[in-house]
Amino acid sequence: MTLPRFIQTGPDASASRQSMAEGLAPDPAKNPAQNLAQNLAQEAAAGLLAQPAQVSPKFFYDALGSRLFDAITELPEYYPTRTEAAVMAQHAAAMLDTVLGATGPAPTLVDLGAGSCAKAARLFAALQPRRYVAVDISADYLRAALQALQREHPAVEMVGLGLDFSTHLALPPGVADDGPALVFYPGSSIGNFAPADALRLLQQARQVAQGGALMIGVDLLKPASVLEPAYDDELGVTAAFNLNLLKHLNRVLGSDFQPRGWQHVALFNEAASRVEMHLQARHSVDVSWPGGCRHFVAGERIHTENSVKWQPQAFEALLREAGFRNLRRWTDPQQWFAVFVATG
Repeated sequence: MTLPRFIQTGPDASASRQSMAEGLAPDPAKNPAQNLAQNLAQEAAAGLLAQPAQVSPKFFYDALGSRLFDAITELPEYYPTRTEAAVMAQHAAAMLDTVLGATGPAPTLVDLGAGSCAKAARLFAALQPRRYVAVDISADYLRAALQALQREHPAVEMVGLGLDFSTHLALPPGVADDGPALVFYPGSSIGNFAPADALRLLQQARQVAQGGALMIGVDLLKPASVLEPAYDDELGVTAAFNLNLLKHLNRVLGSDFQPRGWQHVALFNEAASRVEMHLQARHSVDVSWPGGCRHFVAGERIHTENSVKWQPQAFEALLREAGFRNLRRWTDPQQWFAVFVATG
């Protein structure tokens, strides 16, 4: 059985790959994993010093955070995962006919935010991909998931890519540049991006697809009475997911957050058409890290996530602005969630 390849990207990833290909020891100063860690630490520190404080949702996804998110998707309050799955199950044939019309048979499947790889795996039987490229910022969690998937599909070439695509989506040479591809971005994570940043990511996804297709899940606007419980469940799993971000920051940044001194807050910002998640200080606290510190007063918040809820026509307009010309959309009967396939 062929084993999956794993690539950790960073500013000097190409130099590191060349050293490994030539059988040389990588230069520690050009270690892409180290560069990625340094970049993440700098970004986290800048966010904590901002007014108001903010931290990117990418910091949710260490190994524990990824598992907690998997648990969130099983909660009764969290409708997006099961609604998206129902839409895809009902319309899979039409979706994949549209995809294969653009990519041709046996395309490369590029899975953004792959996590457990479970959603992409459901496409394998009909899509018959020649290569599966799983992209996720949580490389350790991705490694275990991809190894398990490779055992189930030994004939499919698999590549794991540890990449923070929230800042820039570009794949290393030789990974997915041999023809039209399907870029798969399920789960409504596009909502984590402000509209201008979502446009940039969609433009980059179109470049990665190379004339192929994009299949993307989009959460649609609905009443706050439905939205807010999805991000503040009765069992407190989402709260644990949010608070775990502080433990991840302690590892990434060397900070000294005490999670019990903070509480989870989720609310719907109607004016911005988004759900927001915050961590709120229960009492006055000083937080420090190498080279920096900040005082938080009681009740002060760290903004940890936005989840924009789109009107279907507005998201179609965004896809067209990103350069896609041929669009199809499928939704559930309640119009809660949409899956788009975009080509051209």
